[in-house]
Amino acid sequence: MILRTQALVYLLVLTCSLAACAVGPDYVPPAAPTPTTYKELKNWKVATPSDGIGRGEWWSFYRDPKLAFLIKQVEISNQTVAAAAASYEQARAVIRQAQAALLPTLTGSYTFTRTMTGPKSLSNQTGSTAAIVTGTPIYTTTYNPQLSASWDIDVWGKVRRQIESNAAAAQATAADLDNARLSQQALLATAYFNLLAADSLRDLLERTVKEYDKTLTITRNQYNAGYASGTGCCTIADVALAEALVLNTEAQAINVGVQRAQYEHAIAMLVGRPPGELTIGRHLLTGTIPKIPVVVPSTLLERRPDIAAAERAMKAQNAAIGVAVAAYYPTISLSAAGGFTQSPLNGLLHSANHIWSLGANGTETLFDFGERHAEVQAVRAAYEAAVASYRNTVLTAFEGVENDLSGLRILGEQSKALDTAVRDAIRGTDIAMAEFKAGTADYTTVAQAQAVQLSDQQTALAVEQSRLADAVSLIGDLGGGWSAADLHSPSHPKSLRADPSLSR
Repeated sequence: MILRTQALVYLLVLTCSLAACAVGPDYVPPAAPTPTTYKELKNWKVATPSDGIGRGEWWSFYRDPKLAFLIKQVEISNQTVAAAAASYEQARAVIRQAQAALLPTLTGSYTFTRTMTGPKSLSNQTGSTAAIVTGTPIYTTTYNPQLSASWDIDVWGKVRRQIESNAAAAQATAADLDNARLSQQALLATAYFNLLAADSLRDLLERTVKEYDKTLTITRNQYNAGYASGTGCCTIADVALAEALVLNTEAQAINVGVQRAQYEHAIAMLVGRPPGELTIGRHLLTGTIPKIPVVVPSTLLERRPDIAAAERAMKAQNAAIGVAVAAYYPTISLSAAGGFTQSPLNGLLHSANHIWSLGANGTETLFDFGERHAEVQAVRAAYEAAVASYRNTVLTAFEGVENDLSGLRILGEQSKALDTAVRDAIRGTDIAMAEFKAGTADYTTVAQAQAVQLSDQQTALAVEQSRLADAVSLIGDLGGGWSAADLHSPSHPKSLRADPSLSR
C-alpha cells in the first residue's frame, strides 16, 4: 500500500512539472502602423494602447443638462448596450467553464441491487419433459456507495491556452461593450444637436416670415397708393411675389417639423423608450466646440475600445494556436475510485468491505490524414487575419481623427467667413429696404437682398450644426472625453485587466 501511494505521489509531481509548460507561441503584440507626424496637429506622441484611462463624462463639455440626462439613460436602457453587456457576461462564464477543466471531476454514486435466484428444476425419473420444481427463491441485496474522480492533466497547456484565449475574447467583448456604449452616446448627442439645429432653423424661418410679412404690407401699401394716384412704384406682380415669399417660407418652417420629429424619435429609441413617450421642448442650438489641446489626441486615441477589442482578438487567436498544437501530443488522465460493497446493509462501512482503484490512461492519435496539421494552419491563418484587422482598425482610427480635425478646422474658417457674410447681407437688406421705402429702389432689389440674407443665415446654421457633429465624432474617435487628471495621472477604475475573472 505504501509503495502504491509513493508511486502515485511521484506521478503527480511529474505531471505537475510537465504541466508548467504550454505549447504554442506566447503572445507578443505585433507592431501597428502609427504616424510620427500629423497634418492637423503637430507634436503628437506615438500612441500606445491604454484603454484603462478614464473616458469621463465627455458630454459635460456642452453644459446642457437635458443632453446630460439623455446620455446617462443610454447606459441604463439602451438595448444595444444591454445586448453587449449580456455578451460580456456570457464571455466571462465561458472563462469559468474553461478554468474548471484544470481541476479533477468528482462524482458520487450509490448502487442498490436486488438479485433473485430462482428454485431449481429437475427432470422426473420417467424422462418426460415435465420438470419437478424444488426449493424456494433466494433474494440477495447488495449495497455499493462509491466516490470516483477523474482528472485530465493539462500536461501540454491545452486547457491553459484555451483559458488564455477565452480571457482575451472576454476582454475583447468588454471592449465591445465600451464601444457600444460610446457609439450609442455619440449617436444620441448627434441626434440631439440635429434636433436643436432643426429648432434653430424653424426659429430663423419664422422670424424671416415676420420680416417678409412686413415687407408684404409695405408693398401692398405702395401699390395701393400708386394705384389710387397713378404714380406708384409697385406693381401687382411685386405684391404677388411678396406674398409668394411669405407663403413659401412658412411652408419651409412647417416642413422642418418632419426632420425634428424623426430626430426626436431616434433619441427615444437610443434611450430605450417608445417614441410616443418622449417629448423634447424647443431649444436653440447653442453648443460650444470643445478646445483640443495639442498633446491630447494621440494620448486619448490609446483608449479607443475598438482598438482594444481588435488587439485582444489577436491575443485570443494566438492562444488558439496553442490549443491546436496541443492536439499533436498525447492526452494523459488519472482516475481513482473508492467505496464500500456489502450484502446485507449491516456492516457496510466495515474496512473489510472497502474497495478502491487507481488508474492512469494515455491516448495518442497516430494517424489522422493531416487533420491536425490543417487545423493548426487554419488557426494560424485566423491569427494573421486578426493582425490585419487590428492594423486596419488602427489606421481607421487615425483616419477618423484626421478627418474630424480637418473638418473642425475648415468648418471653423468657413464659419468665420459666413459670420461676416451674414452681417453684410443683413446690412444690404436694411439698405435695400430703406431705399425701397424712400421710393429709390424697386421691390426686386429688396427681394434679392432678403433671399441672400436668408441663404447665408441657413448656410451659417448648417455649418454650425456640422461643427458640433464633427466635435462629437472627434470625441468618439478619441475614445471619449478627457481632463488634465486623466492625461497626467491615469486611473483605471474600469480597466479590463482589473477584473479577476479575466486574468491569465
